[in-house]
Amino acid sequence: MDDATLLDGSLEDAITALRSRSIRASELTELSLQRIAQRDPELNAFIAVTADAAREQARAADARGTLAGAPLALKDLFDVSGVPTTAGSVLLAANVAREDSAIARRLFDAGAVNLGKTNLHEWAFGVTTDNPHFGPARNPWALDRIPGGSSGGSAAALIAGLCFGSVGSDTGGSIRIPAALCGIVGLKPTYGRASLRGAVPLAWSLDHAGPMARTVRDAAILLQTIAAYDPDDPGSTDVPADDYLADIESGVRGLRIGVVRGRFFGRLNADEQPGRDVGNALAAAADVFAGEGARVEDAELPRADELRNTQTVIIGTEAAAYHRERIAAHRDAYGSDVARRIDLGSTRSGVEYAVARRVRDELRRAYASALEAWDALLLPTTPITAPLREGQDALAAAATLTAYTSPFNLTGLPAISVPCGFDARGLPIGLQLVARPWAEARLLRVARAYERATSWHERRPGQAQG
Repeated sequence: MDDATLLDGSLEDAITALRSRSIRASELTELSLQRIAQRDPELNAFIAVTADAAREQARAADARGTLAGAPLALKDLFDVSGVPTTAGSVLLAANVAREDSAIARRLFDAGAVNLGKTNLHEWAFGVTTDNPHFGPARNPWALDRIPGGSSGGSAAALIAGLCFGSVGSDTGGSIRIPAALCGIVGLKPTYGRASLRGAVPLAWSLDHAGPMARTVRDAAILLQTIAAYDPDDPGSTDVPADDYLADIESGVRGLRIGVVRGRFFGRLNADEQPGRDVGNALAAAADVFAGEGARVEDAELPRADELRNTQTVIIGTEAAAYHRERIAAHRDAYGSDVARRIDLGSTRSGVEYAVARRVRDELRRAYASALEAWDALLLPTTPITAPLREGQDALAAAATLTAYTSPFNLTGLPAISVPCGFDARGLPIGLQLVARPWAEARLLRVARAYERATSWHERRPGQAQG
């Protein structure tokens, strides 16, 4: 296996190579650092590359733990001891962490090597990763397109072969949107599954942490590593994690999969590209599942008209609460789109927020109940593929690109995005699968069955598509 094949391959294959000593962690880390030096100047996927620390970790982690010294990267809102955590803001440029976040510690204890901190939309409050302080992250499929956000740097780094996995955060779609726009796998687990201690928050009651990877099995490996109850995180829930690889190859024969229809799809314009391409990819994916033996039927989601406003009130109000003192003192240091969203959140009354929280609780019950009838729901991750960066209105982009992802932050359900095709411009399309609470193992099994039956996840930017 040559260097390029290894760097563009799976985390699982890298772990196998490391354990067999066909390559050492220090060698693989050097190859990754060289790839970053070659490609990141145009992608701007990293805010910081911690090369010396990575080399030191690689020497200590060689073939040790479940990750065996595999090089990863963390979104720059997770603390890593001795490294600044910026959250994409110049205000935190000197915010050097004193200790590792809970997720970083679990990854490092499992033998991961951290290559650095990836770029993100400022304060994780947006979907373009057009960062006014650290520069825009670019989509490796088309440099004039956004990679999505807010975990855009992680997605760009993964599809470009700069790292073997990442952990992102997702408050309205920030893992799944860039996964879809860059052609990788992104998993938002059930709310409370992975600890957020040591991570800069956006909205406490909607924030999730989850894995980003190039394959479904890689996402399962990373989730296995980070999924754990943390009594020091108020949002963490004491539900035992499953063995996410045990049943992952069991297929979907006899499983019931619902294709989401109806009022939920107000933003999917099937009469125009790329909406038509997304709709066609969804229909083709449903056919794949049927061909694999699943029972595929239409599904209608409850109370769809209440989802967007409830999510908007909660995310804006909680973000405004977190930023209230900082933005009052340093308003000029905020990007205009983020400042506008915080300003809007600050106008919400306590009554509005209380009503939204109550509706959110009702919706979580309603959606958990609705999912009891299905092993998974199937829908697009985003209604469009990656839009152009120039001329992009960040608020309008957020409204469009979170249309199908944010409902599952609000309801706390596990959701995964997997590659499911390309539009007429050659840009990736993401398929979203959703399961009942705590059913990540079943969700990964369904996603893996689709991935195994297709080859979309094998494509890389710059390859002839044939």
